[in-house]
Amino acid sequence: MDKIIFLDRDGTINEEVEYLHKPSDLVILPGVSAALKRLKEQGFRLVVVTNQAGVARGYYSESDVEQLHEYMNRLLAKDGAEIDRFFYCPHHPVHGIGIYKKSCHCRKPDIGMFEMAEKYFKVDKSHSYMIGDKLLDTEAGRRYGVSSILVGTGYGKELYNGLADADKNEALDAYAEDMTSAAEWILKREGV
Repeated sequence: MDKIIFLDRDGTINEEVEYLHKPSDLVILPGVSAALKRLKEQGFRLVVVTNQAGVARGYYSESDVEQLHEYMNRLLAKDGAEIDRFFYCPHHPVHGIGIYKKSCHCRKPDIGMFEMAEKYFKVDKSHSYMIGDKLLDTEAGRRYGVSSILVGTGYGKELYNGLADADKNEALDAYAEDMTSAAEWILKREGV
């Protein structure tokens, strides 16, 4: 069985840039590479699951997304933090154009991208996690059956601070200021 860290992309791995698609605009957040490397060293696979509504809106192409992911992985690989698989949803039910305007099973908070990962990995849900900066990330993780962590990077801190205490328990399993703290929480929980 594979232990998987499912990761949102924008605001979680890299700085939030509206409709990021140019490699020149990609900035990996501080501490992310080192945290992901620690997780890989403990046997976790890293899988990105990202909604890419910019494709649906016609702002950029699927090829642009794939090229950005290749570039991101080259940067992360230099630090021993290479992503094992990238999955993205190019659809939007309201703002999409052409073939991309549709409700789909892959767009978070739905779990289609997690299920796509099952074609490549035997996911051990009891030892797998979702990390993201939006509640749709944590909701998707919980729907899929893995523990979910909201990180305070990107939109996470503002969202977390706006939640009532009772809602926090329903929306996520843990809150971490950043990827370093998220990795520490996971490794502690795993007894590593």
